[in-house]
Amino acid sequence: MKILIVEDEQHIANGLRFNLEAENFEVEIASDGKQALQILLTENRQFDAIVLDVMLPELSGFTVAKRLRETENFTPILMLTARNRPEDVLQGFEAGTDDYLPKPFELSIFMARLNGLLRRREWLQKEIKSSPNGSDIFTINNKTIDFNNLELESGDETIHLTLMEAKLLRYLIENAGTAVSRKTILEQVWDLRDDTDTRAIDNFIVRLRRYLEDEPNNPQILLTVRGIGYKFVKD
Repeated sequence: MKILIVEDEQHIANGLRFNLEAENFEVEIASDGKQALQILLTENRQFDAIVLDVMLPELSGFTVAKRLRETENFTPILMLTARNRPEDVLQGFEAGTDDYLPKPFELSIFMARLNGLLRRREWLQKEIKSSPNGSDIFTINNKTIDFNNLELESGDETIHLTLMEAKLLRYLIENAGTAVSRKTILEQVWDLRDDTDTRAIDNFIVRLRRYLEDEPNNPQILLTVRGIGYKFVKD
C-alpha cells in the first residue's frame, strides 16, 4: 500500500517513513501543502491513505483536505494535530478528514489508527455484503445512497460521502427506530476515543440532514433524541 506523508518537520516525516517502510508500505513525503496538492491533483498520483499535518507552510492541512474533497479526491486522510483542541478536530472533520491523531503520539497508536483507517472501506463493504438484503443501495426520501461507491444521488446532484459520513449513516439506517448514543457512534462506528468532542457528531448530523431532509431545520428522518443521541426514522 502507498502512503503520502505531508509533514514539514523532517525528523517526524523521516521517522514515520522508516517505520512504515519496515511494515512494507510504500511511502512518499511532501513537506508542505502546496507540494501535496501538486502530487495529488496536478500529477494525479494515487495513494491508499494520506497522513496530513495541520500546521504546514504554504497551505494548512485543513485547506489541503478541503481542496481534495472539492475535487472529488476521497483518499482516506489521517490528520495530525499539534494539540487535541476540539476546534481543530471539528475543523478537520468539516474539511473531510477521516480520523485525527494529536501530537505527540506513540508509534503504536499511529500505526493502529492508520491501519484502522485503511480497513474502514473494507469493513464498510463487508457490512454491505452481510446486510439482510445483500444490497449496497438504499432509497431514502427519494434519494439514492450507494454505500459501495460512497455516493448519494438527489435528483441531478451527486454528493460524495466521506468514510465517516457513510459509516454513520449506514449504522443509523441499520438501527432504524432505535436511539443511538453519541458514545456508541464515537466508539463503535468511528473507532474514536470516547473523550472526543461530541460536537463532531452533531456537525455530521447537520450535514446528513442537508443531504436527506426536505427541510433540514425540521428533520423527519434523522431525529435528535434528547439526552441520548440520534435516531433514524424510515420514511
